Amino acid sequence: MFQKPEKYCLCVIIFGLAPLGTGCYGLLLLKPRTTILVPPHVSNYHHPIMHRLLLFLSLPLYILDQITKIWVVHHFALNGPGNEVVPNFFNIHHVANTGIAFGQFNGGRYSNYIFGAVAVCALTLITWFYRKGLFPGNISRIAIALLVAGVCGNFTDRMLHGYVVDFLQFDLHVPFANPWPSFNVADSCVVCAAILLAISSFFEASAAKQS
Repeated sequence: MFQKPEKYCLCVIIFGLAPLGTGCYGLLLLKPRTTILVPPHVSNYHHPIMHRLLLFLSLPLYILDQITKIWVVHHFALNGPGNEVVPNFFNIHHVANTGIAFGQFNGGRYSNYIFGAVAVCALTLITWFYRKGLFPGNISRIAIALLVAGVCGNFTDRMLHGYVVDFLQFDLHVPFANPWPSFNVADSCVVCAAILLAISSFFEASAAKQS
């Protein structure tokens, strides 16, 4: 166990905020002229931007997620006390989560199998929707790239460990987040993806109607 956990504060905070920063990087990879709105009925639609996002956004985030989890598994005891990095605010610890993001539905007898199957179904649906052209704009494509990284990251945990490794814990000192449920980089990816999909449902739908 580390004697001076504050040395790792910046490193782990970067891990937690990585999806946001990398998502912004993903925006830089997209050129305005490549934004093509595709009617929903068009099938087997492929666009090089999506391939680029999967390679330069999804894959790095997936690797980052797994590296941080391996680090936590090797340095922190499962359900141990962990380390207080920022007093009364930020902790690093190792907890098992067989449920979904932020510990929801954790501890069920078959939770790991059920949500593992849900992850496989989610990836299948994402692929099918993509081939149908249901992600016409850059925002939704970035969201899908983040979602693929998050789903694959947590699914890998279920296969390797039998549970999802959560390790980032923040105490916001408010009733609903005292502390906030523990999470990981993959969870951050999923949350960022959900926000971007909600945004794209307004902007990309409007743009499609105008075109």
